[in-house]
Amino acid sequence: MRKITVLSFITLDGVMQAPGGPEEDTSDGFNYGGWTAPYQDEVSGKLMQKQMEPADLLLGRKTFEIFAGYWPEHADYWPGVNEVTKYVISNTMNKSDWKNSVFLTSVADIENLKNSDGPDLKIWGSSELVQLLLKHDLVDEFWLNIHPVLLGKGKKLFSNDAIPGAFTLVESVVSPSGVIMANYKRAGEVQTGTVSA
Repeated sequence: MRKITVLSFITLDGVMQAPGGPEEDTSDGFNYGGWTAPYQDEVSGKLMQKQMEPADLLLGRKTFEIFAGYWPEHADYWPGVNEVTKYVISNTMNKSDWKNSVFLTSVADIENLKNSDGPDLKIWGSSELVQLLLKHDLVDEFWLNIHPVLLGKGKKLFSNDAIPGAFTLVESVVSPSGVIMANYKRAGEVQTGTVSA
């Protein structure tokens, strides 16, 4: 079985839209693209290298189109990105010139992929896909890069449709610029109780 890991740059209020640059995703009038740039430093850069180690990718169509328009010509910044298999969930797209791209159309396709043999799967961006996976309890792990900024509006990582589940913090780093980089792994059901005084 393959592990599905969501890697995301998020704000304190959960916005994940267009972290990399002003033109990355301006949908719905979003004008804060590139909000992670002021927080780059050596510590976060080293951990990003770890997060970008080769694994197959599982992407939503919009993120895939952004990636396909950029990474084929810039693979020296992300070694292996062109060689790994890119799985894309889409009902409107079924082919691409970006090599090693495979198209899926349903949650059942994702479940079959997760239950197959092969490398683990990493998801970058893809807010709608992440929310779909959380609704079906298909996320095994998170790598959240939490930035000390509020944006108020924009695409969010989490919605109200996620199936409840507990996670365990297995690794964390705080960068000098204040970015909390936290790795959470699935840890069963939500436990409840009464807080004592």
